[in-house]
Amino acid sequence: MASIQELKDTASQIRRDIVRMVHAVQSGHPGGSLGCTEFFTALFFHTLKHNTQFAMDGKGEDLFFLSNGHISPVYYSALARSGYFDVKELASFRKINSRLQGHPTTHEHLPGVRIASGSLGQGMSVAIGAALSKKLNKDPQLVFSLHGDGELQEGQIWEAVMFAAHNKVDNLISTVDWNGQQIDGPTKKVLSLDDLHAKFEAFNWTVLEMNGNDMDDVIATLDKAKSLTGQGKPICILMKTEMGKGVDFMEGSHEWHGIAPNDEQLAKALAQLPETLGDY
Repeated sequence: MASIQELKDTASQIRRDIVRMVHAVQSGHPGGSLGCTEFFTALFFHTLKHNTQFAMDGKGEDLFFLSNGHISPVYYSALARSGYFDVKELASFRKINSRLQGHPTTHEHLPGVRIASGSLGQGMSVAIGAALSKKLNKDPQLVFSLHGDGELQEGQIWEAVMFAAHNKVDNLISTVDWNGQQIDGPTKKVLSLDDLHAKFEAFNWTVLEMNGNDMDDVIATLDKAKSLTGQGKPICILMKTEMGKGVDFMEGSHEWHGIAPNDEQLAKALAQLPETLGDY
């Protein structure tokens, strides 16, 4: 099992991958990807029981579903760095005929990707279906999902939240990237989410909160969430992050939701992110 320092080193490399990927094609979503880097690192290098010899059915292993599919750069980097495919393939991000499209899809047969995502609001429903399937198959492993906070403005999310609680889907851990930003601006200005903790609790979920940019807190909270499964309630983790985390001129601004750095900005970003595992 990786140490906290090893996880932090991996996170630094994943952040380098993110900014290099979007810069190379001048397209992509660096802000949310950078903000969720600790989460993906902790998930794939510590928390998940998973097999990099990928099988779509995922029997006997934990499953992960990315609902806010536009943060594909961090997903692809975590998959590659944990051994699902050669890291050199990251250089094909968003290129013609690449398996690494802007939003993850399944027809490219990229190892690690089980659903097409990017149409926001759908990932939780899929995760619930997978979690119920595991229960029917008497598979004790867990299902994890990740969502953007702006995505919670979709009505399908709340139908799924209600369904999961009613059906006691207690092998599901859904995390919300609570960075307060979406493509059009701060969520509180676009459509306020108000008290998310109270909302999920009112829907009869177990709710935890964590600092998603503190590796120690992420590890501890994911471990705690796993310990609370099997108790009759689905689990929500409200993950406070900063969009663009790790690159000072990107941090905290919705403007970096979906634009790529230029050459000068890339150089500034890479100067802040130590190369720890070797660039692709």
